This record gives sequence, structure tokens and C-alpha cells, in this order.
Amino acid sequence: MLTVDFSWFSMVGGSTCLDVGCGEGRHALAAYTRSSANVVGIDLSRDDVRTAHSRISDMQASEPPGKVNFTQGDATQLPFSDASFDRVICSEVLEHIPNYLSVIEELVRVLKPGGRLCVSVPRAWPEQLCWWLSSAYHNTPGGHIRIFSRRFLRTEIIRHGLQCYHEHGAHALHVPYWWLRCLFWSKGETHPLVSGYHRLLVWDLLKRPWLTHWFDKLCNPWLGKSIVMYFNKPGLLSNIAALDDER
Repeated sequence: MLTVDFSWFSMVGGSTCLDVGCGEGRHALAAYTRSSANVVGIDLSRDDVRTAHSRISDMQASEPPGKVNFTQGDATQLPFSDASFDRVICSEVLEHIPNYLSVIEELVRVLKPGGRLCVSVPRAWPEQLCWWLSSAYHNTPGGHIRIFSRRFLRTEIIRHGLQCYHEHGAHALHVPYWWLRCLFWSKGETHPLVSGYHRLLVWDLLKRPWLTHWFDKLCNPWLGKSIVMYFNKPGLLSNIAALDDER
């Protein structure tokens, strides 16, 4: 399930991409399979990094293939040099981290001039309802510790010197699932409404039916669970970015 729309974050052969807080590797592996880019995923969880590594052999990369690798590390202290990457992804991460400003600073630091950054966080009003329905939802260790307004986060990233060129919502179909999950939190996924809706989501991911596709498309601007924002870093365009613009 991808949150980043790669049509707004195009990858070019030979470019470098960093996925910060990569989890089990969904966006890093997607970037790898969609281009001959060299991709690195980094996450604090050793178990997630191991899982991401195990999935590399299952992916069909483009020809000629780039490279993908995963490493454990802290998003507030990225182990990379300044201006190391043409593309940087940080999807559904900032809401988990107490010192999120340090993460933003690191994202900007490792991004090349002329590069692009994609950041996504949960949309504020569906997230607020989840918090209201279940205190356990946001008190779970490693869970969400803050709610970002779209305008606040966009302004904060712009304040760090970047320019926002696009934003959209994503995963509207998933919002009712999380409301049900929070409403029946003590039952977990065993509650029939929760398990039933989960089956719907799995069916949607596997079959890609037109009905749910259009539901997402129509509802994402106001209901999408995630807000996704895309930024440019001003400066002289690298050769990779210039090639991208020509496309």
C-alpha cells in the first residue's frame, strides 16, 4: 500500500533515494522496482530492517536494475553526508517522534540542491476522532504522539528552506477501518465489524476494483487518512534533476 504517488516524485535512472523510517520497505522497494535508482531505506527497528531485506529477492526490478539496501539508524541523526540524495521520502514517521524538528532538519540536510522531498502524516481530523474513540490508540508504545495540521507542517518544512509544489490526500478507504478499530479497541481485529472491513481492504489491495478506486479518488481530498506533501530544495539542479525535468 503506497502513500507516495511516484508520478509526482519521479525517479530517474542513476538517481539516489533515501526512505527515512522505511519500516518493512514498501516505499524503498517501490522506488527500486520503478526505476534504476539507487535506494537506501533506514529505520530504527532492527526487525523491520530484517524484514525489508528479506523482501528484496521477491521484487522484480527494472532493467537495468539499480540497487536497494536497508540499514538501522536514527532519523534524528542520519548517518549520511550533506546533500547525499536526489530524493528523500519520510512517510508516516513524524507523528511518532518526539523531536520531529530534528528529523526535518536531517531530511533537508541530506537532500541535494534541486532534489525533492516527500513527507506524509495522518490527516488531522480523522486522526483526532481516532484519539477521541480510543486513548490506547495513541498511548501504545511507538504509536502516534501528536497530530499535525496540514498547514502547520507545510509551513514548518518551508521554513527550513524548501518549496512545496504539490499535495494530496491518500487512503480514504482506510479511514473507517481505523475508526472501527478504535471504537472496538479492546476486541482487536476479532470484532466482526473490524475483521469484515479488514477483509474488504485486503480485497481492494489484491483486486483493485473500479468502485473502491473511485471512492478513494473522490474522497481523498477531504477524507484521505494521509496528507502527502512534495517539496523542492532550491539550488543548482543536479544532472539527475535536470534529466527529470526534461521528461
